Formats: sequence, C-alpha cells, structure tokens
Amino acid sequence: MTTPHDTPTPTQVVEPAVEPVTAPGARPASGPSRRTVLASVGLAGVGATALAACGAAEDAANDAAGSATDAAKEAISKATIPVGGGKVFSDQKVVVTQPTSGDFKAFSAVCTHQACLVSGVADGTINCACHGSKYDIATGAVKQGPATTALPEKTVSVSGDGISVT
Repeated sequence: MTTPHDTPTPTQVVEPAVEPVTAPGARPASGPSRRTVLASVGLAGVGATALAACGAAEDAANDAAGSATDAAKEAISKATIPVGGGKVFSDQKVVVTQPTSGDFKAFSAVCTHQACLVSGVADGTINCACHGSKYDIATGAVKQGPATTALPEKTVSVSGDGISVT
C-alpha cells in the first residue's frame, strides 16, 4: 500500500515502432536511394571535369612561361656579362659569370642555404643577400657560409654574340 508521502515511480512510455512505407509487393529500401546515387555520380563527374579544366589551363600557362623563358635564354648577350663578374637573371633563376675573358659559366641562382635567389655578383663571388652566403664565380663552390653546398652548374652554349643556358 502506498502512502501520500511515498515517491511516485515514473511511468515508462513506449512508442510504437514506425515501419517505412513501401508499395505493395516492393522490397524495403536498404542504403541510399537510386536518386541519391545518380545525383552523387553526376556531381563527381562535374568535379572531375572542373579539375581537368584547371589542369589544362595550368599546363597551357606553364607551356607559355617555358617558351618565354627559352626565348629569354637565347637573348643573353655576351656584352652584358662583365669579365671577372656576372649577372643574375632572376626570371630564369640563373646566374651567368665570366671569370676570365671569353670563359662563360652559369649556375642556378637559387641559394643552397634556404632557397633565396642570389642577389648579385661582385668581387669574384656570387652573393646571396638573405643570409650572406658567397659562391665562387668560376666553380659555384661555397666561399662563405652559411651555405654548405655549391650552386649547381648549368650548361652554357656560346654562339656568335649570344649565350644560351640549359
């Protein structure tokens, strides 16, 4: 027997299970609907097409830049490279030097310390303004750190009054 001072016990409410509505004779669906699958496939195709278009545009831009760089490489005049010095071609990321009269050298203009572009050539060295590294104009070897690795050498071709670097 309960008294008015007893704590009431909660009543548990159970909701009836709801079954999905299907047409008579049809199987209940399990997984995504056909409409969902088709829409997903369509969106995936649109995304792939957009990515392919971006890649094609980027390839075309790179090809155009490569052609411009190739043309600029052919345009280097021997007269612009001083004996005992050199010149940095930032757009091509190359430095061309002339350690002795008629002896042309070329190196990557990317400093081997932290990938800054070298800033200039003076007093027999290729100089990086970022951290003070200096490289020999004849060999690309490190003359002053913090760089510890020489500048990679490029191939120089001299033809008439012009220089090309590859």
